[in-house]
Amino acid sequence: MLKNRDISGPEIRWDDFIRTDIALASGPVSRNSALDLHDEDPPNVLPPSAPQRAVVLVGMPGAGKTAIGRRLAARFGLPFRDADTEIESAAGMPITEIFARYGESHFRAGERRVITRLLAGPPLVLATGGGAFADPATRAAIKSSGAVTVWLKCELPTLLRRVAGREHRPMFLNADPAVVLQRLMTTRHPFYAEADLTVTCTDESPEVTTRRVQDAVEGAKPPQRLPVGLGDRAYDVVIGPGLLARAGGLIAPVLPARRVVVVSDASVAAIHLPALRAGLEVAGFHVLAEIAVPPGEGSKAFERLQDVLEQMLGAGLDRRTAVVALGGGVVGDLAGFAAAVAMRGVPFVQVPTTLLAQVDSSVGGKTGVNLRAGKNLAGAFHQPRIVLADTDTLATLPARELRAGYAEVAKHGLLQGPLWDWCETHGAAAVAGDIGALTHAVLESCRLKAAVVAADEREESVEGGRALLNLGHTFGHALEAEAGFDGTLLHGEAVAIGLGLAASISARLGHCSQEWPSRVIAHLTACGLPARIGDLDRRFTVEALMGRMAKDKKNRDGRMRFVLLRGPGDVFTSADVPAEAVTALLWDEGAVG
Repeated sequence: MLKNRDISGPEIRWDDFIRTDIALASGPVSRNSALDLHDEDPPNVLPPSAPQRAVVLVGMPGAGKTAIGRRLAARFGLPFRDADTEIESAAGMPITEIFARYGESHFRAGERRVITRLLAGPPLVLATGGGAFADPATRAAIKSSGAVTVWLKCELPTLLRRVAGREHRPMFLNADPAVVLQRLMTTRHPFYAEADLTVTCTDESPEVTTRRVQDAVEGAKPPQRLPVGLGDRAYDVVIGPGLLARAGGLIAPVLPARRVVVVSDASVAAIHLPALRAGLEVAGFHVLAEIAVPPGEGSKAFERLQDVLEQMLGAGLDRRTAVVALGGGVVGDLAGFAAAVAMRGVPFVQVPTTLLAQVDSSVGGKTGVNLRAGKNLAGAFHQPRIVLADTDTLATLPARELRAGYAEVAKHGLLQGPLWDWCETHGAAAVAGDIGALTHAVLESCRLKAAVVAADEREESVEGGRALLNLGHTFGHALEAEAGFDGTLLHGEAVAIGLGLAASISARLGHCSQEWPSRVIAHLTACGLPARIGDLDRRFTVEALMGRMAKDKKNRDGRMRFVLLRGPGDVFTSADVPAEAVTALLWDEGAVG
């Protein structure tokens, strides 16, 4: 224990008087750490396994962090610490005196050291002071420790009842507690929203709240995070359920300001915009504008781009305002291109809501619009700051959209190898809406694409690289463009046909066995996708398709380039594909003269 000493110098030296046992969660309890369970019987049986990481409780004064924390620690069989008590014990004076003598900034620095040391030890339950998680450095230290953070969220009336009798505390001296608490809620709630879990606390008993917190911690399944390694422009792809409701807390750490413009399409906005809006508002975001475009590929046009830009700028967008794309690949490409050119580039966030966008278009920074000459011929590389792939949104997709998105999963399977084996076994479950299969498809597709993008961001590799992600797309883009982007042929459907054609031309040129075209086509057909040109209701001429492919953006020196395969996991690019071989294939697969 700290002995009496002279600490009246110019500053507190926290490292001198932080006790060594503070870093050891299994060490002696502090004066406020003994379990006070006078109004609750200890549970007879502890959970079979306590959390393998610390649990940190954050929230307003009066939220019950200490009372709930003690009970929660007892239920988990973990030590409990109260950060404020540890600081007072270490400093030998109350926090109010530390504030008065040395100021808040010095207190926050010491608080951060105490919390960091506590979290460096074995797992424990830690109750923090009301301002701790609102401090950016302390918040970052808690997150980097790997602890699970829980916001005990209380409404103002509940807090007022709980802080009654605390008028002697400095924050309430000569002030209306309601005014003080409302001000603190306004400033702190946006930071509390970055916690991993939120548990709303009411006037129920502490035992009931503790059980709900315990259930939340035990049932929590952290979203998967896949890094896209691009140096100082690196970002995470976050995959999991319930991300729209947490959007503000997830994107705030990577943006320069809590100010956004949301771009969606009318269909998606009607379903998912309310949840996104609520998730942004709880984290203190100001939504300058919500811009909805018509659904479908037709919105990827210069005229629509100009309209979106005018609305953004008219709403007050500046260089610290982020553009949030909520929707499928069309919205992501359009909003991303708008973000790339508005004021020569503003921050960008992808919130894909379709399978196709989650597994492919939202990752990698390709943005653009279509021209009459072809698909995606005007655009820019503009990487997002983060991608939030909320798998709950997949449950709202029409069956046709889900199947179309699966075509990109099958493409990734052919690129990767083992994923193709998974596709043949589980693809039918994925297109039937099985959430486990869909989550796996998104995760593994993003894992593949993140690695490819990190190695060849701008598709500059002479051979292979990012160009391999275009397997089936030379044929598919030609079909889409010839269809006029009118919605009668979805991008994923065109890709599915393109995959069958890519496998077929590979076999005809002797690069793979004759087994693979039939195997690829059979799998896609079994998943409800068109796999041959002849499967479509409309007719396409060989001449028109060849003309479209001659203008493909992957071509070099006037020569068409194709992505070919020797087998799953063995894919390559080639310009040595005779035009007559492509023409013959198109004829055989259902194109007309």
